[in-house]
Amino acid sequence: MKIYISVDIEGATGIASFSQCSRPDSAHYDYPFARRMLTGDVNAAIRGARAGGATEVVVKDSHATCKNLLIDELEPGTQLISGMGAGTLGMMEGIDSSFSASMLVGYHAMAGGFGMMEHALVGGLHRLAINGEAVGEIAVSAVIAGAFGVPTVFVSSDQGGCDEAIACLPGRVQTFATKRGFGYALGQLLSPSVTIPGIEEAARQAVLNAATTKPYAIGGPVKMSVAFRTSPEADMAATLIGVSRTDAYTVEFSADSFLEAHRLALNVFTMSIVGRRSGD
Repeated sequence: MKIYISVDIEGATGIASFSQCSRPDSAHYDYPFARRMLTGDVNAAIRGARAGGATEVVVKDSHATCKNLLIDELEPGTQLISGMGAGTLGMMEGIDSSFSASMLVGYHAMAGGFGMMEHALVGGLHRLAINGEAVGEIAVSAVIAGAFGVPTVFVSSDQGGCDEAIACLPGRVQTFATKRGFGYALGQLLSPSVTIPGIEEAARQAVLNAATTKPYAIGGPVKMSVAFRTSPEADMAATLIGVSRTDAYTVEFSADSFLEAHRLALNVFTMSIVGRRSGD
């Protein structure tokens, strides 16, 4: 049984703000700590998956530049997808129909959801909607897995992210909350002595239930609406073929399938970064 694990960092054990977990530079003083905490959570999920019957585990590092996990400290035999710059599946790069289930570890709540460090996929993006419904990274990743017939069976996050997963994913998704947010960068964090065994057991149960958990699929055609925080971000995103401007901050586009729409969304996000820098 093959299991795919996509990994973000905001929902990991012990992390309270972006100053800890964003990327390896002087502005993010606690990044080595965050990497260690994240690797511990992922290892717990791997052990749980194996206890539930997994024979092969592939982990996708999906936060920022996607070079966060410490491969020499991952559970032996784990395969790691790391780095960025290619591919069309974003945080789920490498998934296909050969996997029995997917897991999302360290994810965060969507923009507007009540969770620590809540946001919408990439910097500068305010809100994302699919077919008129606001969504976040949990739903997007689960739908990508579902496009290959793979159910998403486990999510670890803060309590807001876990509540979101239960609300939006079909079937018997297992969750484990590593913390409870009081605000964007304030919350009550659980000790690793609690989160590690908790993640491991929830992951084990998730894999045991994988055969009876339905994939989260969205049929086509699919319409996406992207609202940015500033108008220059929308300026450049709107130059792409098939993308239309609905107001100063928002663009929308449609495709015959979710995977096609997601591929165009990646281009929209990239062009928005160009727009953000256009006044420099």
